[in-house]
Amino acid sequence: MSKWKSNGGLTASLVFAVFLWGGNNAGVKYLVDFWPPVFVGATRFLCAGLLLLAVLRWTCWLGAWQPVPREMQARLWWRGGFSLAIYIVVFNGALCFTSASHVALILGASPLWALLWERHTGSMREAARKYGAALLALAGVGVLFWPALQSSKGSWPGEVLSVLASFLWTHFGRQCRVLSRDLNGAEITAHAMWRAAVWLAPFALWEVARQGVGWRTDGALIQGYCILAGGVIAFALWTNALRHWPTSQVMLFNNLIPASTMAWAHVWLDEAVTPTFGAAMVLIVAGVLLGQAPWRRAGGPAPVPPE
Repeated sequence: MSKWKSNGGLTASLVFAVFLWGGNNAGVKYLVDFWPPVFVGATRFLCAGLLLLAVLRWTCWLGAWQPVPREMQARLWWRGGFSLAIYIVVFNGALCFTSASHVALILGASPLWALLWERHTGSMREAARKYGAALLALAGVGVLFWPALQSSKGSWPGEVLSVLASFLWTHFGRQCRVLSRDLNGAEITAHAMWRAAVWLAPFALWEVARQGVGWRTDGALIQGYCILAGGVIAFALWTNALRHWPTSQVMLFNNLIPASTMAWAHVWLDEAVTPTFGAAMVLIVAGVLLGQAPWRRAGGPAPVPPE
């Protein structure tokens, strides 16, 4: 397969993951209005992780099954499970205080965190292109949500938690990239999710004992979507892309999540669509395309992705 086709396939898979995550964000916002936030995250990750493990173990859809080496167990618990558990607690907590669109907006800062984390190994021109791509996409996000933010009541706990979530999301992406040296995307997703659920279990049980959890058919259906689409499929696509591209390049697609979230939230949660949507999307897509430009001139040596 040519490099162009390979990059095109990765781009398409990330765009689809963004679409699924937009629905997931709107769904989680709906769920945390009546179910405890840690319980929502823990049950989602437990079911999604076990389902993906079953697919890996008893089918060949995602490749041949191979046991996890003993020396990787600790790394999966800490780099995968713990990082993902902390992220989802903060993310779901932010949704308790502010809108799904607002949280998705602030998560758009993730590409900048990734760029600041990575070692600069290229030319100044290359660095300027990378930062320019991230800033251009972030400008589009700002244009998209500025009218809504001006007219909405802010919540400083929601804003602080959203900023922290964007930092933790970048951190989890870097941990997945390290783990991808030994495991594929589906394996990382499965093992990180069920381990995250184990980390979260004591806190989820405390929430249930304190608040209780009543059965709701609509909640069960939405949680089912979050498990299958926002959990199994989207995370597998995202971690697979991290095997092939630097973290900052994959993180650029986070700038599309606010637009996807706004569309889902408008349809299902009656959140208003801002009149600047078209102009914002031009900036966002331009930033993502700029970030996907060739990392080296044609004919040069293949680069080793920076960490």
